[in-house]
Amino acid sequence: MNYRVPQPVPQVILDDVRGAQKMLSGVSRVTAMEGSRHLSALTGSPVHLKCENLQRTGSFKLRGAYVRIAGLRPEQRAAGVVAASAGNHAQGVALASSLLGVRSTVFMPVGAPLPKVAATQEYGADVRLHGQVVDETFLAAQEYADRTGAVFIHPFDHRDIIAGQGTVGLEILEQCPEVRTILVGIGGGGLAAGVAVAVKALRPDVRVIGVQAAGAAAYPPSLKVGHPVSIDDPNTMADGIKVGRPGDVPFAIIGELVDDVRTVSEDALSSALLLCLERAKLVVEPAGCSTVAALLSEPELYGGGPVVAVLSGGNVDPLLLQRILRHGMAAAGRYLSLRLRVADRPGALAGLLAVLSVVDANVLDVSHVRTDPRLGLTEVEVELHLETKGPEHCAEVARSLHGAGYKVMS
Repeated sequence: MNYRVPQPVPQVILDDVRGAQKMLSGVSRVTAMEGSRHLSALTGSPVHLKCENLQRTGSFKLRGAYVRIAGLRPEQRAAGVVAASAGNHAQGVALASSLLGVRSTVFMPVGAPLPKVAATQEYGADVRLHGQVVDETFLAAQEYADRTGAVFIHPFDHRDIIAGQGTVGLEILEQCPEVRTILVGIGGGGLAAGVAVAVKALRPDVRVIGVQAAGAAAYPPSLKVGHPVSIDDPNTMADGIKVGRPGDVPFAIIGELVDDVRTVSEDALSSALLLCLERAKLVVEPAGCSTVAALLSEPELYGGGPVVAVLSGGNVDPLLLQRILRHGMAAAGRYLSLRLRVADRPGALAGLLAVLSVVDANVLDVSHVRTDPRLGLTEVEVELHLETKGPEHCAEVARSLHGAGYKVMS
């Protein structure tokens, strides 16, 4: 569905983005554009991946943060800057501030992944852990700004931030001039708004499509009513786009210039992360691969010309990555968990494993339960975690177990 919302003239124009591109010369990387044969075959159109996960600090956020801080007046720089973030914006502000010689303080949630906290500190920020959720962290950062005079650097709701992020759009047009569709993940909307400003000014024929996680999709209802609305308790593994309310500045631009906003499921995000890792050899965080999830979910929407999917970031906590990969393998039919009952006697488990061996299912983990009151005196419950080759192989495993007389419980 194509939403069009009457809005005033966007507050960011092409000249702003071009000015940001000059400012970022020698600071941010012109990130690679990689082709994907798998996604191209799936959609019927050439698909290219814009690898902002390979940007300095691991995401596009450096672009906007640097432009915003570079534009501060001398007295503002002297007061320092403050930001609130669970990861990517924190690192972007920290590095941009260090490069510009500005003191930075970054508030992060108490539960922020340790690698992201350490990286932010190494880039030069004074990190302060506060709050259990990002909303609490934001309030602490804003209170700090009010108390000290430090300039609050918003992650998306400022024209300089949007102009900096828009340089991604200019690079896409330079690297893939034949592009027909650009997919961009949306949280607050800064990246999508900036890309739309740059692309629509130069190539109004190119479709710009935003992608949100279904559990944190504030833009579709906001676009329907014509103004930003909040959603309660956004819930998604894609913390980089887990934003409960669109930013006022990017919302005006997205409502005017972005052609559509699609949503993707958690299963699609897991599958997309797994595909990026296995097929493209790229480590991408869940928010960063939301665009790939959109291609996997509705490939028929993206025929008719080259597609560019922006991989917005690659900062994923290793522990979360482990869980997501397991989830992605399960969603792709590559990981199977099941429970069944066998006789509590010597050789029973060996017989079960022999059946699995015949169908070439790799056993990752086995556990026994003997204390469940629902079990008979001579029964034991076995829980198995198997690595499989896809949905057809999962069905083959189930048929083989049934044929051997086993009753699968889940």
